[in-house]
Amino acid sequence: MKHAFPFSAIVGQDDMKLAMILTAVDPKLGGVLVFGDRGTGKSTAVRALAALLPPIQAVQGCPVNSADPADVPDWARLETHQMVERPTPVVDLPLGVTEDRVTGALDIERALTQGEKAFQPGLLAQANRGYLYIDEVNLLEDHIVDLLLDVAQSGENVVEREGLSIRHAARFVLVGSGNPEEGELRPQLLDRFGLSVEVRSPTDIDDRIEVIRRRDAFETDVETFMATWGVEDTKLRDHILTARAGLAGIETKTDALRDCAELCVALGSDGLRGELTLLRAGRAWAAFQGDTSLDRRHLRRVAPLALSHRLRRDPLDEAGSATRVARTVSEVLG
Repeated sequence: MKHAFPFSAIVGQDDMKLAMILTAVDPKLGGVLVFGDRGTGKSTAVRALAALLPPIQAVQGCPVNSADPADVPDWARLETHQMVERPTPVVDLPLGVTEDRVTGALDIERALTQGEKAFQPGLLAQANRGYLYIDEVNLLEDHIVDLLLDVAQSGENVVEREGLSIRHAARFVLVGSGNPEEGELRPQLLDRFGLSVEVRSPTDIDDRIEVIRRRDAFETDVETFMATWGVEDTKLRDHILTARAGLAGIETKTDALRDCAELCVALGSDGLRGELTLLRAGRAWAAFQGDTSLDRRHLRRVAPLALSHRLRRDPLDEAGSATRVARTVSEVLG
């Protein structure tokens, strides 16, 4: 059995790990965009978090991982509705993928051999209730990215072509990663991701040594390494599940809503998606911290993740977006 590297064993990259944890607490946050150097643990973190989360209960053989027999699509044609446990899905979306492969299409083999018009589910069906990971998202064709973001927001995949009329659940956490040197995403696409993180290779020698040490230990004796770090992952899993349970009870006062609005206005954020994402991320962080109400402490911590990719370009300001957010947070929230 192939093991994913333990999430708790990832060295540094605190903002990236926090963003991943927040999406685990509240999957409705809208996904994460991770931009940075190669080899900084972006794909490792996604797979590690999915492996850390508890398995999902799904109908055996259901192509969309339905949690209830009543939700199984008619086109699935299952003979039994027995419930089984499955690992949290993590689906990779490769560059050059076709729209048919993403959304699903007519099953040509069944049509030719049996004369039946049947639906062959795509990657969106596989990713339902899990994670859809896109490496080099900035190199993906624009129409595929638009499609993914629309489905991620609606939670439903609709296929209307070749005489097919298919709908099925497609609720997943969208995680995109890329290297900014190879091209940038369009601003309207950046805005559709809930959180964003910039990662860099560690410059501290001790941190780099610890990365090497842990990776070498994992590859040399994976069972011992998993036993050691499995305890920490279990603690983190329990912490996330506790936060999920407490999320609905987080009190949000008008002062917190005002802080969100004033911060976004000061930053020049377009639309209201920034405020809504900041609010959700703040609540998720409050729940993870074990608090019962949202306040400025939580907003300060998550504001760079929720807002740094929503800023308009300022040619007169050479500071990075994260620096601009931190400066504005200090001015507005104190």
